[in-house]
Amino acid sequence: MKVTFIGATHEVTGSCTLIEVNNKKILVDCGMEQGVDLFENIEIPVAPSEIDAVVVTHAHIDHSGKLPFLVAHGYKGPIYTTEATQRLCNIMLLDSAHIQEFEAQWRNRKGRRAGKEEFVPLYTTEDVQNTMKLFSSAGYDRDIEIADGVTIRYTDAGHLLGSSYVLFRLVEDGEERAILFSGDIGNKNKPLIRTPQKAPHADYVVCESTYGTRLHTAEPDYLGELTSVIQRTLDRGGNIVIPAFAVGRTQELLYYIRIIKEKGLIRNHDGFPVIVDSPLAVEATNIYSSEMREYYDDEAAALLDQGINPVTFPDLKVSVSSEESKMINDDNTPEVIISASGMCEAGRIRHHLKHNLWRPESTILFVGYQSEGTVGAKLLEGAEYVKLFGEEIQVRAEIAKVDAFSSHADRNALLNWIEGADPAMRIFINHGEDTVTEEFAMEAARHTGKPAVAPYSGEVWDLISNELVYKAPVVPVIRKEARSSAPDHGGKVTEATAKASGIYEELLRTSAGLTDIVENSRGRSNKELRAMNAEIEAIIRKYKG
Repeated sequence: MKVTFIGATHEVTGSCTLIEVNNKKILVDCGMEQGVDLFENIEIPVAPSEIDAVVVTHAHIDHSGKLPFLVAHGYKGPIYTTEATQRLCNIMLLDSAHIQEFEAQWRNRKGRRAGKEEFVPLYTTEDVQNTMKLFSSAGYDRDIEIADGVTIRYTDAGHLLGSSYVLFRLVEDGEERAILFSGDIGNKNKPLIRTPQKAPHADYVVCESTYGTRLHTAEPDYLGELTSVIQRTLDRGGNIVIPAFAVGRTQELLYYIRIIKEKGLIRNHDGFPVIVDSPLAVEATNIYSSEMREYYDDEAAALLDQGINPVTFPDLKVSVSSEESKMINDDNTPEVIISASGMCEAGRIRHHLKHNLWRPESTILFVGYQSEGTVGAKLLEGAEYVKLFGEEIQVRAEIAKVDAFSSHADRNALLNWIEGADPAMRIFINHGEDTVTEEFAMEAARHTGKPAVAPYSGEVWDLISNELVYKAPVVPVIRKEARSSAPDHGGKVTEATAKASGIYEELLRTSAGLTDIVENSRGRSNKELRAMNAEIEAIIRKYKG
């Protein structure tokens, strides 16, 4: 009975963990890495065809985004999740496939002229369609047997429609263990969806730490902050451009803007237009508007009972086609523009930034977490210029943030969640920035009196003995383009290959250090530079060929 940590280890995205019990191999999440990548993840240590089941905590791409890749390379087992997550995965994975296919077409047009090899997308629309056939959904708070000796139960995590933490009950050779995966835990008192439910008891807890060192404001004023930003920007005659995740965050914004309009909280700008410029966000809003009552909070359900759609209102416009999107910036009417992606790394939001960042009357309003190194993070850090479409754009717009919109539990809520689960044996911390995972693990240990660790990718823990049985080398990313996203089709990693890989990875780290020295040697004396060059050339001659 073992657990192997693969992704979202000392990093915020790319969630993926392997459970092995009774000769069954079960993945918990199969997410895509997004934003800055600090460490090389191990490949999934078994071939996709050898995996028996996948359990998905929620639909966000960093938890579900590589499912079609897994299927394209031989996975044929069931994918377990809630019904809402299944419906959201359908649109989100199709959107991901469309983006990759478009990127492949664009890169190959350029690549052919340069004589480069063909770029192949991670997966296609057909792969997504094949993936969705494997989904098996169920509701909260019921036991589901997915294999001999393996039962799972979903509990509402309050992070996204259908999100859950998953409790695994494992039985092997008369030994029983319970391991609880948090997925992403939501913030309390969010619109539309319920507050995160109490965690069930477990022997082991795997807890996220996205906000593991941060605290939310005690009494967030959602309406007040959003109203203030919209009022002062419209008064200046500018646009409010909101980079927002298409699923979850966009619908929350629409919920609050509906209230703002209903109560007339914006003065002198009656009927101000609101535009959702994202085909994915439009489809997700339709799902949020449907009969998914099991996943709604009492307030949203009450609105539906009155015949009120909680996420639509007059003056709401949607933009689906690229032509409609382009027309938005031709209109001089001050408006609210909600567009994806939420971290400004891709998608239509970059066009709206290009047209509004240089305008002092406009506001770029952030309503969610921005990973280190992303365009969104740079803007919040005070960048004076950002590069978009190869062009340097001066930042003159107001850069604002509404912290109240966080969909992640803060440090205290995470600690309370762990305490509620009352882990009998150990706490594992993942899904956070590098230093945050370590700091939060120490805090969790102090808070609960139970041992807590922040595993790196490749660590294998025995759930019977509660011991670390294998620790892979920690490999910082040297060149992003050198990464391979393919699983290891050769099966398990042997001890010999692991040792050989570790030595090679040490060599890569050493070479990276040498590169740093060379790049920082400008200004040294000519004598020093000649000596360094001679030594490097001697190594090249010795090992070349």
